[in-house]
Amino acid sequence: MDFNLNENQLNYLGSVKKLVKNEITPHVLEMEKFHKFPWGIINKAWEMGIMNLCVPEAIKGYEIDAISSALIIEELSYGDTGISTSAMCNDLANVVIGQHGSDEQKELYLKPFVEKPLLASFCLTEPNAGSDNSMMTSFMAKRDDGTYILNGSKCFITNASYASQYTVICKVGKPTGNFMACVVIPVEQVTSKELPDIGEATREITLSGGGKIIIGKPEDKLGQRLSNTASITFEDVVIQPGQIIGDRRFGFKYIVDVLDYARPMVAAIGLGLARRALDLTIEYTRERKQFGQRICDLPVARDMITAMWKKVELSRLALLKAVCKIEEKAPDAGIYASLAKNTCAEAALFCANEGLHLHGGYGFTMEYEISKLARDAHIIDIYEGVREVQDMIIGRELV
Repeated sequence: MDFNLNENQLNYLGSVKKLVKNEITPHVLEMEKFHKFPWGIINKAWEMGIMNLCVPEAIKGYEIDAISSALIIEELSYGDTGISTSAMCNDLANVVIGQHGSDEQKELYLKPFVEKPLLASFCLTEPNAGSDNSMMTSFMAKRDDGTYILNGSKCFITNASYASQYTVICKVGKPTGNFMACVVIPVEQVTSKELPDIGEATREITLSGGGKIIIGKPEDKLGQRLSNTASITFEDVVIQPGQIIGDRRFGFKYIVDVLDYARPMVAAIGLGLARRALDLTIEYTRERKQFGQRICDLPVARDMITAMWKKVELSRLALLKAVCKIEEKAPDAGIYASLAKNTCAEAALFCANEGLHLHGGYGFTMEYEISKLARDAHIIDIYEGVREVQDMIIGRELV
């Protein structure tokens, strides 16, 4: 493993750092206060080429490897994990198309994201099917003319209110079926110009091919308030055979492939937050004095800062190994993806909580960013598989 970054990686990270320093960190508390969707940052990220990282070279004209993708997401997350979650969700939704779609499907469903700053949603979780995907009831049934009808509901879907395309995992034939399919549903394209801010409104999309999609009111969340999350209901949506990615029976395999790719990217989000919490804490404890000396010079505080730093550095090692495994297409990539996800989520929680503690009473106010990080950190431990699910995956692979 070579820890030296190449010229392209250094250029990408330099550009992201400038974006974060100039456009995100100085304004993040104000942006979050008003819950306004950060279209401006999304548009700039798209212009810089740091979105749609999974889109293959044949479509985009250049390719970004998994290691560079993780580094980009980590750096963007240092600014705000809600923004990076919305940006990364395009890859969550589209990587399955790049991995298992036909050349025609890649051109049809990935090209629009190269041409415009559009958003996509990956629709997997349901009200009664969180960690256990086999409990999902959304399904598509085949009709006599060869098309399918999709019905069902999804919840906690990132970018739902602003998406121009939905990648949906559903059962085949009936809600109790054993097989799952992956289908892509493009809708009328919306950018910041067409839909600047959904506010608390719902959105209803009538599809030209038949059926409609109803997006619920955005969720009022504990953290990551700059990321849009809402429920989605599919009502009699007509699915053409060409909208089915790969084999309509292999949906569960595709879920695994998507999450093996996404979990290290979520780990990168956690690492970015942990780094930000560490830096803010060091900065604060250098300036704040108690008992006649800087807080950072107190042995108990210094021990905690050291523990935070160790969490960050060990998480970085776990993340780098995971993305190297993905890049190599190693058969054991999944276990390291789960390890990285758990390790970085733990670091995010630890650094945010202990950082808040070292801020004292000030950390408990909304005026200090550390309080925001403490709220944001919890979802990193939950989405793309809670820690217990990651441990189940690791345990299964070990034995």
